[in-house]
Amino acid sequence: QVQLVESGGGLVQAGESLRLSCASSKNIFSMKTMEWYRQAPGKQRELVAEITSGGSTMYADSVKGRFTISRDNAKNTVDLQMISLKPEDTGVYYCKANNWPLPSAWGQGTQVTVSS
Repeated sequence: QVQLVESGGGLVQAGESLRLSCASSKNIFSMKTMEWYRQAPGKQRELVAEITSGGSTMYADSVKGRFTISRDNAKNTVDLQMISLKPEDTGVYYCKANNWPLPSAWGQGTQVTVSS
């Protein structure tokens, strides 16, 4: 089972930037998709960004133009660059690895807090 560890969260002001990183214990080159989710207090976890093994990306409408997902197969990391952060971006950010038919794997999450 792949282990994922997120890092890079913190407390920032609106308009500032953060870069989250997800480190995988196994080669991410073989993962079909790598994803970032977030969960705000009292809300359901939502998909923020996805990158496929071929490098295709997808973003939630709420973050398009502000967030960029990237993967470094040599380092086995997936990053989420976030700019122009808004208070509504606050939440716990989770990394997820999908390699069906094997079970998906989740990281433990990293807190992002954006103050107004």
